Amino acid sequence: MVINVKILSLGTPERYAVRRMVAAAQYELQSVDPKLQMTISELNDANQILRYASVLVLPTLVINEKVACSGRFPTTEEILGWLIEAGKIT
Repeated sequence: MVINVKILSLGTPERYAVRRMVAAAQYELQSVDPKLQMTISELNDANQILRYASVLVLPTLVINEKVACSGRFPTTEEILGWLIEAGKIT
């Protein structure tokens, strides 16, 4: 299974911070399941962001087309939990 992650925000620093947390969670998961596949994309277009959330500047994290977090910076532990749920990893 491939887990699709989208990081949405108009601000580059906000996307970068969330991407680092997603990468840390991905690294941890791949130590448990080396076959785990993830795609990570970043969106900074207001019209695309508004399809998922009403917050443009603060980050929104979308996992497999489901908004996991919007309007705040999630913790790496939260992201890890969401990725486990999305990938059905035990």
